[in-house]
Amino acid sequence: MAISKVVNGSIAACDGVKSGMTLMLGGFGLCGIPECSIGELVRLGIKDLTCISNNAGVDDFGLGLLLQQRQIRKMISSYVGENDEFERQMLSGELEVDLIPQGSLAERCRAGGAGIPAFYTPAGFGTEVAAGKEVREFEGKPHILESALTADFAFVKAWKGDTAGNLIYKATARNFNPMMAMAGRITIAEVEELVPEGTLNPNEIHTPGIFVQRIFQGERYEKRIEQRTVRNRETASNA
Repeated sequence: MAISKVVNGSIAACDGVKSGMTLMLGGFGLCGIPECSIGELVRLGIKDLTCISNNAGVDDFGLGLLLQQRQIRKMISSYVGENDEFERQMLSGELEVDLIPQGSLAERCRAGGAGIPAFYTPAGFGTEVAAGKEVREFEGKPHILESALTADFAFVKAWKGDTAGNLIYKATARNFNPMMAMAGRITIAEVEELVPEGTLNPNEIHTPGIFVQRIFQGERYEKRIEQRTVRNRETASNA
């Protein structure tokens, strides 16, 4: 008999998340972020969180909501633009920040999920990223040792999922979500559409259900555009 991993919304999904934990949150910019789960984390009011995410959202959306409430103690990220509150807290020393090259961040999450404790990469050598890290040469090129990343909870957002936790991401949302889904001790998936097990084409599944412990269908996704660029009619007609 199949085991259903469905829980009743974000409140049940976030059960057991406590202050001081390390959380992974999928997404790229505002695309593919676990909006409903973040909203519940804000409501819970837990603090001293270490958050691993490509970026920190914007001031009034995504992880920016947790930053507003001073719930994040440390951010492990790749890109930190678009968020004035993040900048203010970082420059004032209120927020600890570990900036990682984007490819290295993705691979550190993937390595954590694959059970690989560390790996060597040339990215970051000769910069502050390499400070205090072991360096070895491979084929005459220096590489630095990067450790894997894991989390107490990983929160991911998918387009479709089934009751067994199998996930399909749509377009750009297939970014950090697959790697982070592997690296959480408990992985929570929120989906736009939840279907019965056996409905999804096995050849199209991006994250197998074995990596997911809880799944729920979210509601009222905003699907914001981070930077809206438009042209006036005259410019468009002359293009």
